[in-house]
Amino acid sequence: MRELCLPVGMDTADLNLLDALVTHRTRLKKGAALYRVGDPFTALYAIRIGSCKTTILAEDGREQIAGYHMLGDIIGLDGISSDRHGCEAIALEDTEVCALPFDQLEELARTVTSLQHNLHKFLSREIGVEQHVMLLLGSMRAEERLAVFLLNLSDRYRLRGYSATELVLRMTREEIGSYLGLKLETVSRLLSRLQEEGLLQVQGRTVKLLDLAALRQLAGRHC
Repeated sequence: MRELCLPVGMDTADLNLLDALVTHRTRLKKGAALYRVGDPFTALYAIRIGSCKTTILAEDGREQIAGYHMLGDIIGLDGISSDRHGCEAIALEDTEVCALPFDQLEELARTVTSLQHNLHKFLSREIGVEQHVMLLLGSMRAEERLAVFLLNLSDRYRLRGYSATELVLRMTREEIGSYLGLKLETVSRLLSRLQEEGLLQVQGRTVKLLDLAALRQLAGRHC
């Protein structure tokens, strides 16, 4: 958890100071909201167990999936600028998060240089993720979007010590389509086609990646 979150390069004493900030854990049942649009922003949240989706409302009132987050991810950044959350976070399964009170985190970062450095890197990485999603939706063909999504999940699973080739999709196909800017029918059709071509195998919500090299070739320059 520590390696996936903020404190890379922090010594034991500084890690203990950071750990002391985490005095509250929240457990969420599947489908429960951690925060909703307009809620006051008070903390960042590190996912300790489970996974969440973040959603916003599109102009036509439809729910748009903005992000998929799993253990080790930190969410809640959308509230920093306005002191209120601009999206909502919903548990995709039974989930537990650790609250990092933002005012205390800022104060600690002023005195712990390594934490401040990690916060800056983390914020920069999140900007990069947003830019990648914009590229995903703006310039990639449908099959490229799905290939990049699956390869990204593979990398994230590997970093967390799980299999890089056997993925459990906590989002429904409709939610994956919303995230990728694709229709449900398109996601289902592409998964079936990739399965027929021997690149993957689908069993319910479990997807086995059988040919990572072929998926990377499909993703091309975007991988």
